[in-house]
Amino acid sequence: MAEPSSQTGEDSPENSNASDVVADLYAHSPNDTVWQNGEAKDLPEVKKALETRAKTGIPMEGFNLARTNLAGIDLVDRKDHKGFQLKNSDFYRADLTKAHCYRLDFSGSSLMKANFTGANLHCANLSGCNLLGAVFAKAKIEHIDWGEKLFQESEAEKSTDLEEKHDFYQQAEEIYRHLRKVAEAQGLFDTAGIFFQKEMLVRRYQLPKYSMGRFVSKLVDLFCGYGEEPYRVILFSMIMILMFSFAYFGLGISGGDELLRIGGDTFEKDLQQFFSCLYFSVVTFTTLGYGDLTPVGFSRFFAAMEAFIGSFTLALFVVVFVKKMTR
Repeated sequence: MAEPSSQTGEDSPENSNASDVVADLYAHSPNDTVWQNGEAKDLPEVKKALETRAKTGIPMEGFNLARTNLAGIDLVDRKDHKGFQLKNSDFYRADLTKAHCYRLDFSGSSLMKANFTGANLHCANLSGCNLLGAVFAKAKIEHIDWGEKLFQESEAEKSTDLEEKHDFYQQAEEIYRHLRKVAEAQGLFDTAGIFFQKEMLVRRYQLPKYSMGRFVSKLVDLFCGYGEEPYRVILFSMIMILMFSFAYFGLGISGGDELLRIGGDTFEKDLQQFFSCLYFSVVTFTTLGYGDLTPVGFSRFFAAMEAFIGSFTLALFVVVFVKKMTR
């Protein structure tokens, strides 16, 4: 006769029920000490306990969940559009693959080397988080609040030690590079562009303060936002055209048998001649050179300078525009 099967160990109903009871007790603990000192993270049903704790609606803060397996956890608040709060917590090397974290507030937490592969982080708050080594491959990162600056950037600005400051900026560059690649892989090119700009910015801060490399990097940022803002090139062009037109208006240009410059008999005459100088500045900047107006005297120097700046700027605009549109 066959012996009755026995259920022992972790698979037995008694042990399973016991785990559920313990998880429920931790989830409804009168205070969060068991979560903050890391005692709760070793529970067999830690995911269930954390989900139950979140559903109480009471903000969670300072939780120690380092190295915890939270794969597939559901922390979505379906009753409130603001989402649950899990602030200033430790998720070092936590496994959050395929976790559901829609609108979850992680602000101020350490997400260092946490694994968010395939997780839903749509509209989550990651401001002030330490993201060094965090993996976001295939994670949904649309409309995340990353904060104005990364944690490492803020720490670098506070630091007075040059070596420490340099190290923080290196970490920030690494994080931005990873986020840029993740955004590009998902077709979020506007987001990738923002990360690229910030990546180049923190790279610039690693250069010596008065070096040529840092000066050139600053110019590229001003002129075109490291290739991400074509409108800056247009704005720069308009400023240059206007500045040179004032130079021509003061020095004079030849309009056939007439010298066009400030100092006419009436305001209307001066205004007409200024617009002629503005027209000359436009055709010089764009290197069209119709020949109806010509520079005279010292104006020739400004015309040559404007033609050089204009040809360079127009080429820069084409490069930036094409890069932006073909991403």
